[in-house]
Amino acid sequence: MYLSTIDRPRGAPRPGRRDALTAVGANVLVLGAVSLLTDVSSEMVTAVLPLYLVLTLHLGPAAYGVLDGLYTGATALLRLVGGYTADRFRTRKAVAAVGYGMSALAKLGLLAAGAPTAIGAVIVADRAGKGLRTAPRDALIALSVPEPLLGRAFGTHRAMDSAGAFAGPLVALGVLAVAGTTAAAFDALFFTSFCIACAALLTLAVFARDHHDERPAAPAPAPRAALGLLRGSGTRRLLCAATALGLSTVGDGFVYLVLLRRQGFSTGWFPWLAVGTSLVYLLLATPFGALADRYGRAVLLRWGYLALAGVYLLLASPFPGTPVTLACLCLYGAFYACTDGVLMALAAPAFPPALRTTGLACVQTAQALAYFASSVGFGLAWAAWGPATASGAAVVAVAGALAVTVPALKDRTVEETSA
Repeated sequence: MYLSTIDRPRGAPRPGRRDALTAVGANVLVLGAVSLLTDVSSEMVTAVLPLYLVLTLHLGPAAYGVLDGLYTGATALLRLVGGYTADRFRTRKAVAAVGYGMSALAKLGLLAAGAPTAIGAVIVADRAGKGLRTAPRDALIALSVPEPLLGRAFGTHRAMDSAGAFAGPLVALGVLAVAGTTAAAFDALFFTSFCIACAALLTLAVFARDHHDERPAAPAPAPRAALGLLRGSGTRRLLCAATALGLSTVGDGFVYLVLLRRQGFSTGWFPWLAVGTSLVYLLLATPFGALADRYGRAVLLRWGYLALAGVYLLLASPFPGTPVTLACLCLYGAFYACTDGVLMALAAPAFPPALRTTGLACVQTAQALAYFASSVGFGLAWAAWGPATASGAAVVAVAGALAVTVPALKDRTVEETSA
């Protein structure tokens, strides 16, 4: 019903440089700063968590896959609650703030967690916060820019987000270098992460705008209207594509653990793999967002998953060496730059304004549930066949996802550009 507006309307003028600078304005930059601080806080923990779970607690690949899936997928339905609540009461900023606050408090929970079950509970609490905040935050970004510049706006936001992901492991390494690697040192790391998360929440509360001046005159959407989104063929195609793409994506921790094992690096190199990916993502997110606006968001999305297939092919190959590792990190960063913000920029105009947050939450929920299944599946495949064969199976999953995505996402921008 709304999918025909996914890309730039036919005949619309191309945005100029001044328009782009005006459109990607203060609110997008504030939300980017919030995400930057939050990612510093989160990546301080996630940069060392896989090593802690696998090397210290001696979890096998299958058990790690379950915990990794929980990190994104277990609270997927909460995304729908947060998205609909934000639309129903038109309080996107407040819902996002609750989500950021939950994630901040979860960092304190890590101070008391020592067993895998306790860590799993803290992970669920942290991801519950992410589930609540992501759709309202992305809806605020979509409301802050004109539709033809959504790719550029989301690219700018994701570039700032990835700057936090780049800095987080470095901050963690700095804290551990000063405090050592004792239990007290990890407590200091977790507390530092909590303080940075609180700074992000304060930035959101003080500086972000909620677009109260743009409230529609129509009444708030009822639950029946939200369920009606699923009746649209365009929405169903979009959700089908998001699910297929989520099923073909395994967790970052798996990619880095395979690289660590194949290349024979010491465990101290593990956080640097995330830093390398984030650096590439940081450099490419904004220009790739602009390319998505110009040549089509679905086009960039497909190129991103081709880059992901390249990562899995390299992981499955028998070739060792530093060049292979560098190629993996470059392709992995390019994958995120082509897909993360671009998918949201593609999806946002597909939903009516009164239900845009709910619609984005549906897309994110479909991806999160699929990601949970893919993480568990990859962990089981690794345990049964080894990491190389599991990576080869992931290549097949990407090929299947692209076969579903190409017909599901109709991209009018390409036709208009070539006309």
